[in-house]
Amino acid sequence: MATTKRKPILLDFEKPLAELEARIAQIRELAEENDVDVSGEIQQLEARAMELRQEIFSSLSPSQRLQVARHPRRPSTLDYIQAISDEWIEMHGDRGGFDDPAVVGGVARLAGRPVMMLGQQKGRDTKDNITRKFGMASPGGYRKAIRLMDHADRFGMPILTFIDTPAAWAGLEAEEFGQGEAIAYNLREMFRFEVPIICTVIGEGGSGGALGIGVGDRLLMLEHAVYSVAPPEACAAILWRDAGKASQAAEALKITASDLKQLGIIDEILPEPIGGAHSDPLKTTEILREALLRHLSELTQMTGPQRRDLRYQKFRSMGIFSELSA
Repeated sequence: MATTKRKPILLDFEKPLAELEARIAQIRELAEENDVDVSGEIQQLEARAMELRQEIFSSLSPSQRLQVARHPRRPSTLDYIQAISDEWIEMHGDRGGFDDPAVVGGVARLAGRPVMMLGQQKGRDTKDNITRKFGMASPGGYRKAIRLMDHADRFGMPILTFIDTPAAWAGLEAEEFGQGEAIAYNLREMFRFEVPIICTVIGEGGSGGALGIGVGDRLLMLEHAVYSVAPPEACAAILWRDAGKASQAAEALKITASDLKQLGIIDEILPEPIGGAHSDPLKTTEILREALLRHLSELTQMTGPQRRDLRYQKFRSMGIFSELSA
């Protein structure tokens, strides 16, 4: 995972923090030029900057969390796979003539144990994003994913999926090649597998595009990731015919990790470093790896039929509620 120093990409709500950090840098530079000791003042300002960072990232709105989830430098599926695995061999193709670059996957070793890792892959720059369709998989991508998962189930390897997509690819060609059928087939087959399945929302989990690799025994979610039935912009366009009301839609959709934990959709929220996963990718990787190993250890204590039954009951219980009369 790259850790080279690059110019930061600021989100709107980070501007006050950026101004304070720029002031600290300016004071430090002037002090060095004039050989003046201002270490006390700088320490106070740095402490204030840390407090401000904590204040900002502890009270983000749903739309602000969406910005963090979409941050151009947020670690991707490939970043996490390469960082947490001892070794990884990428596998290509859906055996139907297609190899969708929006979905990556392959056999890996995690703490010495063979596993299958796969997920949606966004681009690292504009050119790469176009090649990978911004992480929006085509039918071939979902068929590649289920081929890899079927391979894992056949050879007794746990399946680890990483969700990071705004939605499935919605082009005319995708519909012609059976987008809806490909996703539906994945949903059915993932309920059939008897190996442990752990799904993690690492960035943006949108619509059926996310659910196509999201049926698992455990559903984990990074603190600033989002998971929703549709991107807020699409929801706003449908409900109010105004994509400008995306922030209002984000509030209504309950897309944040805390909302989804409360609703019983996800099993665990994985904390991110202050400033988001992109501010300290290595720390985020350590948190993710520890959680995957812990849940994998729990799931391997069960038999295959037990895991399959619990997975079924987990999803059957979603959306159940009761109304109590006063």
